[in-house]
Parts: sequence; structure tokens; C-alpha cells
Amino acid sequence: MGKRAAVIDAPTTDTTAVSLTDVTKVYGRGSEAVHALRGVSVDIHPGSFTAVMGPSGSGKSTFLHCAAGLDRPSGGRVALRGTDIAGLSETKLTELRRTRVGFVFQAFNLVGSLTAEQNVTLPLRLAGQRPDKRWVREVLTRVGLGERARHRPGQLSGGQQQRVAIARALVTRPDVLFADEPTGALDTKTGREVLALLREVVDAYQHTVVMVTHDPVAASYADRVLFLADGRLVDRLEAPTADAVADRMIHMER
Repeated sequence: MGKRAAVIDAPTTDTTAVSLTDVTKVYGRGSEAVHALRGVSVDIHPGSFTAVMGPSGSGKSTFLHCAAGLDRPSGGRVALRGTDIAGLSETKLTELRRTRVGFVFQAFNLVGSLTAEQNVTLPLRLAGQRPDKRWVREVLTRVGLGERARHRPGQLSGGQQQRVAIARALVTRPDVLFADEPTGALDTKTGREVLALLREVVDAYQHTVVMVTHDPVAASYADRVLFLADGRLVDRLEAPTADAVADRMIHMER
């Protein structure tokens, strides 16, 4: 498998795909307060593949939710291509999520009564946009489903359904694709095929992918791994291998 050159942090600019600056997230108040993120700062650059790992309760999902605009941080700044998303109104934030951010989750979240093509175009229709049929066909072809566009989810395998979800995430030409345990519901072979596809959309099409995972092998498909513990960014690894990631995780959990 080909690897991209290691991605190194640089000063934040409007060409940074995602930038978190001293981000905190606190749930609850007083003695019941839970500090999910504690002063996290990182830049993620366009055309890169970043994996986020850490022990259970480390803040991985909160990191993704704040970075993607699904949740608002308690403090600090989150910027998407230079736009401070934490300061947007709910209406503007919803519009940004629909048009500039793609999401892939462990659950495929497809509508069973719609074809693959109709599931892919659903975000555009919800945003009141007319789908570009040529672009939709191209995206389906990119994910290997050009011949399955008229199939419904029940007629597709789990891996094919996740490919539909990835196509749906890409159809709006998002600035960043966020993936939360995208292979968690798949068998090992199918999961590797989906990871190879995510690697391809970075290498061949210069998309930006940020993926939360607990799997060292999955993380090895990324350019860089960020390690969280107790809500803090405690380590990072460039050009990771599965063995190196597993070793870091073992030391973190001791």
C-alpha cells in the first residue's frame, strides 16, 4: 500500500482544512462536570488522512463532534477552511454541515426504500439543490458502485452499503470527510476494502479525511495518528504502521 509523505503542522491559514485552537469541552457543571476536551490544539491540512485514537473515554468522539460542527466547544476556536464554526448561528452551522462537511459513521444510515443513487443525492435534495447527475454517477463510480446505482440497501452487502455512505458524504464536495469508526460494523476483509477506498479518495482525489478508530491496522492507512488521553492531545505519529500504533496504545493504557 502506498503511503503519502508525512504531514507536518504549519501555521494556521485559510487553507488549513480544520484547525482547533485551545479547544475545551465540558459537560455538566460543578462537581458533576466532565472535561471531555482539555485545551486541544491541532491543524489538519487539505489532502491529508488523519486518524484519531485513544483509550475509552479519552475524548475521541468529542474531538470529532467539535471539529465537524456537530457539537459546540465550551472554549477555544474551531475553524473549517478559515471559517470560525463555533461562532456560527444554528442555521449557518446546519448549512455548513450540509455543504462543506461529509460524515461516515459505523451505522450506514441509509434509507431502505431509496436506491443507492437516491441515498447519495439525499443531502443535496435536503439542501434544496438539484443534483448534478454526471457528478453523482462519477462519485458512485469512484466508490466502485457504478453498476449498483439502482440497487436498494437490502440488495447490497455491508461493504457496499458503507460505500454508498461514503459516496453520499463526498457528493457535496466537502472540505473535510469525518469518519467515526467507519469499519466497526464490517468484517475484517470488507473493512480493509473500505479503508483502502478512504486512502484512495485522499491520494487520487485530494480529499481530506479525519477518522476516529480504535483499530491500529485502520490507523495505519492514515498519514498521521493523533493520540488523545483524558481529553488532551498527548502524542502523534507520522507515517504510522500498525505495530507502531499498537505499541503507543499499549503504553498509553498502562
